[in-house]
Amino acid sequence: MTPSSSSSPFDWRAPAVSTAGAAPDGARMNAVELLVRDLDAMTAYYQQAVTLDILDQSGATATLGRADEPIMRLRQEKDLPPANPRAAGLYHTAILFQDEARLASALLSVAQQAPQTFTGSADHLVSEAFYFTDPEGNGLELYHDRPRDQWQVAPDGSVHMDSLALDPNRFLQRWLAPDADDEGQTATIGHVHLQVGDIPTARRFYSDILGFDVTAALGNTALFVSAGGYHHHIGMNTWQSAGAGPRAASLGLGDVRVTVPARADINALADRLAFHHVPVEDDGRTLRLSDPWGTRLALTPES
Repeated sequence: MTPSSSSSPFDWRAPAVSTAGAAPDGARMNAVELLVRDLDAMTAYYQQAVTLDILDQSGATATLGRADEPIMRLRQEKDLPPANPRAAGLYHTAILFQDEARLASALLSVAQQAPQTFTGSADHLVSEAFYFTDPEGNGLELYHDRPRDQWQVAPDGSVHMDSLALDPNRFLQRWLAPDADDEGQTATIGHVHLQVGDIPTARRFYSDILGFDVTAALGNTALFVSAGGYHHHIGMNTWQSAGAGPRAASLGLGDVRVTVPARADINALADRLAFHHVPVEDDGRTLRLSDPWGTRLALTPES
């Protein structure tokens, strides 16, 4: 389903001027905001089980991360209904660990503190990943990347990925190092995976307009895009949300944050968005906009 101009401010009839590759190579994902009902319980999960540090906590918000890098921002919204699992929005937030040992440490912590939240694991060839559902139903991936020289990249830039069996117990036996140094920056947001209403619309918005490169696709059910040759910064699928329309206000995903190298990159993006009649809010530093399903994006320069 392709939304009509009457259901979205995005002008779907604008000329199809592709800007894939226009996203700067230095673009990276930043903290993900979740709207939560029980701030204390959710903060405890991400701190005690997932092993993030509380960087700031004030009133109805808490920011967790590693070192000075925010990873999760939790904002309490007691009056919102739960997210509809078949609606557009968050599929999972993916936290990237520096190496296997640090991932194993976090995996063991979740196994000990909240084993009921584990939902599966997979060897994706480019990475090894473990999946969870947090106490309020938000998907979570903890993973590490294999070295880039081990990735299989085609001449067109597509990256070969798969979902092979991965035994979490064997992973722990091989990589768990209780005395490993966990100081410094050891984790960050690696990618965000979204639920969308249809893949052609997602490709047009995230690749043709925002400028991310398509690195992989599964027919018309899933799409993966990135900047700088990464396997994916944003994933999108319709596995539960095919045909979904604009998001209703609910708990779950607040916004998705992307950092780019410089303000000039923000300005270039703003020009592309203006050409396609995509409304934005620009406070001089952060550019805010919504995708065709109402998922909020915030783009900020490094300096």
